[in-house]
Amino acid sequence: MLLPPLRALVLLLPCSGLFAASTPLPLTTPDFSAIAPKMQSFVDQGQVAGVVTLVATKDKVLHLAAVGKSDLATGRKMQPDDLFWIASMSKPITATAVAILVDDGKLAFDDPVSKYLPEFSDLWVTKQSDPSQRVLAAPAQPLTIRDLLTHRSGLGEYRVTGLHWTLAEMVRGLAREPLRFDPGSRWAYSTAGLDVAGRVVEVASGMPYDQFLQKRIFDPLGMKQTTFWIPVSQATHYCDTYKMNDANKLVHVDIPYLYGTLPTDQERAPLGGAGLFSTAEDIAKFYQMTLNHGAADGKQIIQAATLAEMLRKQTGSLRTRPGMPWGLGFCLIEDPTQMEANNVLPAGSFGHGGAFGTNSWVDPTRGVIYVMMLELAGQRNPDNSAMRIEFQKAAVAALGP
Repeated sequence: MLLPPLRALVLLLPCSGLFAASTPLPLTTPDFSAIAPKMQSFVDQGQVAGVVTLVATKDKVLHLAAVGKSDLATGRKMQPDDLFWIASMSKPITATAVAILVDDGKLAFDDPVSKYLPEFSDLWVTKQSDPSQRVLAAPAQPLTIRDLLTHRSGLGEYRVTGLHWTLAEMVRGLAREPLRFDPGSRWAYSTAGLDVAGRVVEVASGMPYDQFLQKRIFDPLGMKQTTFWIPVSQATHYCDTYKMNDANKLVHVDIPYLYGTLPTDQERAPLGGAGLFSTAEDIAKFYQMTLNHGAADGKQIIQAATLAEMLRKQTGSLRTRPGMPWGLGFCLIEDPTQMEANNVLPAGSFGHGGAFGTNSWVDPTRGVIYVMMLELAGQRNPDNSAMRIEFQKAAVAALGP
């Protein structure tokens, strides 16, 4: 992809103090040519079918490249605009939908979930569980929307689902299960908790969740390819999902968070925790909005102060992932030394990864966005994959000191 010369870019400090002053990028166009060969080496070794990489600033894509195959069965070549299941990269988008309603005055982060979803009025917490008995008690404090967005809810994942259940039905089933701990007392990852947040958006806005995202986020940001359901007409642009079998060969694997449906099945509920499909460029547009203090093309998607609250550490002293506490929907990098893939990013960076290896991270100090798209299940830690490590190292090296 040929790109015009890059002018010096400095991310200005907003009145809200959202980001620290940026380090200026180089005056000349960085040479990102080392990225594709590094990604191709993983393809050649049979570790991944294909990869799309992207580097962007708040207003420009600096690098976009694709290597490998999007479908090993047909031999289809990976394209830069191919669609990927982005899994938990859906979560910051869902949190942004909630934040928009906060700005609209239709809800507050500290509202009890039961205010919008009465089925959460009579929750129980598991206090003891063993083969002989299970002891339940009422929660010490109400479950709040903030708890949902920070994984402090105590919610687990679905024990029972039904084919083509609506979002309301999925959430009602979850509400029948006891919490794992008192809300706010611990941190434990819950994808279903963000599905509940999506249902709150439906109720508070009076609009189906997918339509709300389309009207308030995707259309204003120009995210034309992002969807809960792959259109049949776009099926040839969908990157298939793989795992490594016992013979160290890549084979197709179904997506567990589609709950028995196909990516094209429009009867599946729009699940905010891990239900979206997108492209590298669409994800970049979402994160460009964050670097522009909640705005895009002259439109304020969320207020800068609300975005600042989303990017503030919300989990306090609770034990989360090493060096990575949580904001509202976003994962924050507090100590980059705790994970190799974070080593090249400064403290204060933010973003999210996905279960099959997709990753999107923002360095607000330099005003740079890094997006990597691939589909590989079964990685020990997809946020710390060898592919992400090598991609970011090469990209940062190209940007220079």
